[in-house]
Amino acid sequence: MGAWELSLIGFGALLVLMALGMPIAFAMLIAGTAGTFAIVGLKPALGMLGQLPVSTTTQFELSVVPMFVLMGVFVGRARMSEDLYAACYAFLGHRRGGLAMATVMACGGFSAVSGSSLATAATMGKVAMPSMRQYGYADSLASGSIAAGGTLGILIPPSVILVLYGIMTSTDIGLLFIAGVLPGIIAIVFYIAAVGIVSWLNPEAGPPAERSDMATRVRTLSRILAIMILFLVVIGGIYLGVFTPTEAGGVGAFGAFLFALWRRALTWETFLESVTEAARTTAVLFIVLVGALIFRNFINLAGLPNELQDVILQVGVSPIGAIVVMLLIYLILGCFLESLSMVLLTVPIFFPIIVSLGFDPIWFGIIVVMVTELSLITPPVGLNLFIIKGTVGNISLQTIYKGIVPFVAADIVRLAVLVAFPGLVLLLPALAR
Repeated sequence: MGAWELSLIGFGALLVLMALGMPIAFAMLIAGTAGTFAIVGLKPALGMLGQLPVSTTTQFELSVVPMFVLMGVFVGRARMSEDLYAACYAFLGHRRGGLAMATVMACGGFSAVSGSSLATAATMGKVAMPSMRQYGYADSLASGSIAAGGTLGILIPPSVILVLYGIMTSTDIGLLFIAGVLPGIIAIVFYIAAVGIVSWLNPEAGPPAERSDMATRVRTLSRILAIMILFLVVIGGIYLGVFTPTEAGGVGAFGAFLFALWRRALTWETFLESVTEAARTTAVLFIVLVGALIFRNFINLAGLPNELQDVILQVGVSPIGAIVVMLLIYLILGCFLESLSMVLLTVPIFFPIIVSLGFDPIWFGIIVVMVTELSLITPPVGLNLFIIKGTVGNISLQTIYKGIVPFVAADIVRLAVLVAFPGLVLLLPALAR
């Protein structure tokens, strides 16, 4: 059989296993191992199955993952989300749609120290939704701002998905982190603009709250000063070359630990719970990574990336045309797969093509993360939407779907802007080199 037949059978088997309810990590592992066996035989397939998990999970670079996960857990324990929301509320709450804008800003701040979209959406849902309901905000706008703001967790550094992308493609993780800063800020601006447009079209959806005085604003800022310093130390240290991204993970985790102690948020019991939670999350991420790498090896052995590259060259599609096709594939996949699975499945296929077309790997990494952000807020498998439903409870999925539409539109416009002007992504990495 040729590359196309083998690859289609492999993807078909993967989808069948997932449809039967098997976790995607094990579905990729089984389909990848079986496909490798069909191509090179039983002994090499079993050798890969025995060696790859060990060689992957013992990479020094991967130690950054549990450190950044632990950093986010400690910050969550310190109830930093409430202070972030209070600070953003103090500056924006008096505007029309201001509480939703404050929610987006607070999500961006929490993302900068949590690295998790689901954690950001769940945490801010508990913090921001009651306040917006108190002031009569439409549930659609309130839930949409939380769900969209939550997607920033996988873009604004530290981002676990950027770490995994960097390891899979041998791209500098530090430069990927730095490259994510400006697009993250642009995302916040676009989301705030979406809130402003919705509130302008329907003033009753986002009525203004009371204006905070300067003393209140200063007080709320003082409560988030420590965590702002922690973020600047982590990202600034990488930018200035003081330490590597892996070392930055240790610095961030230790700094967050001290911060939680300072806030009196840790006991021996909560400390052990935090470490256990970080270990579980890391284990899940590593299992998914191992499954994806095994499936990637099968796809590479089948020759699918080379076949796709040949098709693009033969058809004569322009480089930008190839990017557009890839983005459309991501948008379709995002309706059925979550972000991590999409990245791990598609990057091994698309990355060789991107390199051959002359695109910057750092730029492509940020674009991939941005387009997979959409999978978190697009039905029917938008995980952030279900997180909001589970967190808030008395709200329908139909209302959440309605509320997310303006933010999906903002994401598509932002994606088009950064594809058309790659310099916006590469500006900070160029300065750091």
